[in-house]
Amino acid sequence: MAAAAIMAVTSVQAQDEPKQEIAISYGVGSNSDIIDAFEDFGTAMVGASFDNESYFGPISLEYFYHVKPWLGVGAIAVYGQMSQDLYLSGKKNGKDGKIKNNYVTLMPAVKFDWLRKDHFGMYSKLAFGATLRNEKVDYDSNIHEDFDDSEVHINWQATLLGLEAGGQQLRGFFEIGTGEQGIFLLGLRYKF
Repeated sequence: MAAAAIMAVTSVQAQDEPKQEIAISYGVGSNSDIIDAFEDFGTAMVGASFDNESYFGPISLEYFYHVKPWLGVGAIAVYGQMSQDLYLSGKKNGKDGKIKNNYVTLMPAVKFDWLRKDHFGMYSKLAFGATLRNEKVDYDSNIHEDFDDSEVHINWQATLLGLEAGGQQLRGFFEIGTGEQGIFLLGLRYKF
């Protein structure tokens, strides 16, 4: 009878748990930022140099639906941007142009909530999808023609550890992982 009572209480509690969640976050150290750094290194080997680098994002929007209390399925959308000044023949001769990259990523995802408490949780997540990268180079002179190109490449996010704390519906969170959302990210999550 005790086992039946425990199962009944657990069943009622499980029905009260939110099934959906949305989140917004900001990260640092995305895959796209790392790729840009390696491309800059390669371009520098042929004589070009860069300055005034500016990064925005990655900023992410997530949605998960919990098919089980511990398993959510959903999607993650990520936006990031990088801009920098371009010097083809050294900084002494002045700026030759500006490079601007935009990244839009969409990834189906799964989330594993391995610790669920009323005001605290721990989780991991895995996402795999594609990034549309648009690169524009605006040259300051007519020596070179402006460049505008887009390409699609595979991308991912693997969150090793996510910590969330707050109310039963609204929580702040911090994640450590690797991928397009970043190595470290902070955000807000709303469960309903």
